[in-house]
Amino acid sequence: MPRLSALAAAVLPVLTVTGLFAVPAAAQEQAEPKRCPQLVASVPWLTPFSFVGRAAAAGKDVRLTYIGHSTFLIESPAGVTIATDYNDTVRPSVVPRIATMNRAHSTHFSFNPDPGIEYVLPGWGENGQPAHHELTVDDVWIRNVTTNIRGGFGMSDVIQRDMNSIFVFEVAELCIAHLGHLHHPLTEEHLKALGRIDVVLAPVDGSLTLNVDDMIGVLQAIQAPLVIPMHFFGQGTLNRFLDRLGEHYEIQRSDTPSVILSRETLPRMPTVLVLPGY
Repeated sequence: MPRLSALAAAVLPVLTVTGLFAVPAAAQEQAEPKRCPQLVASVPWLTPFSFVGRAAAAGKDVRLTYIGHSTFLIESPAGVTIATDYNDTVRPSVVPRIATMNRAHSTHFSFNPDPGIEYVLPGWGENGQPAHHELTVDDVWIRNVTTNIRGGFGMSDVIQRDMNSIFVFEVAELCIAHLGHLHHPLTEEHLKALGRIDVVLAPVDGSLTLNVDDMIGVLQAIQAPLVIPMHFFGQGTLNRFLDRLGEHYEIQRSDTPSVILSRETLPRMPTVLVLPGY
């Protein structure tokens, strides 16, 4: 059973470099994904889709629930459960089968993951090597693309290489990307490694991660039809982001923390769906 080893001691050496945006080794080494091909930029956006009152299509739906902060619970048609940025503060009410984590600070990883979790996937590597995950669990295919993080608050000139992972989950023909604690714009190499993304879970705080302009640039580069915000600190922070993003995206708000997703009902124009955490 894969387990997370020596979590408290897994901090990689801090490197001082001239730029935060250097392409990490994992992104350089990864070929374009086999099952989530690169999005064709020339495909036109059509009309928005309403998520309200949609009937479930058995066997083709993914349930996504916003738990809070950067944690979502993803449930596949076969019943595989995944918790993103699993930590010791914000957790789903169920023990997930899979937990992904990132290293920016303690609200994105756990020192004591529940022993019932079958797969614990840290977004950082050990011994100076980037994390590399690619596995299939029943009907879910999971992989990661690493990015860099700043070494600490107010230390923008010091970075830790490959210490954040964008996790990509392919399930029911959907490609869902969780950006983690993203600290810099993505290069062409990152985008090629990501491939086509249908749903992006994006941190929108505008300060601890990317500023608003750079995050909008990342979302426009990824070209996912659906963006779901996370990692915001109150309605003021969220609304500041939505006000800017509303120039480019349809904005929808849900009254419930869960949404049912399928390839057939993806929005046909860029859409932001706000889910309340519970």
